[in-house]
Amino acid sequence: MAMGWFKRGWLTLIKYTLNPFTLGMARRGLGPFALIRHSGRKSGRTFETPLILARVPEGFVAELTYGPEVNWYRNVVAANRATVIWQGREFDVDGIEEIETKAGLRAFGPPASWVLTLLRRQEFRLLREAPQVRPEGEAS
Repeated sequence: MAMGWFKRGWLTLIKYTLNPFTLGMARRGLGPFALIRHSGRKSGRTFETPLILARVPEGFVAELTYGPEVNWYRNVVAANRATVIWQGREFDVDGIEEIETKAGLRAFGPPASWVLTLLRRQEFRLLREAPQVRPEGEAS
């Protein structure tokens, strides 16, 4: 199928051009970018992937721009855990689940939700934040 090789080629191009730039921005807490740190489901290696996430009370919402077959998503689903680095802080994620398109769009709010609607984006996932474990003796 011609579209399959084109999509793989596009994802490879993004991986080696745009991702290094956005990775640096996310590490510095600049712009709209966050990082998701995940373990390879086959290699066990640690990877960091830049994403644009929306913060919600339960954790973070991700829009699957390139679909559910991308490695970061497949790795998080397989491990059912990851770490999000957002605005310079780390958050443990202990689950990932599909959410309705309307809820995903609401999470991003305007104007991002308007752009996502125009682009006909419909696949959103909730990265559920793990409860924080407080050191013994620390007040909550």
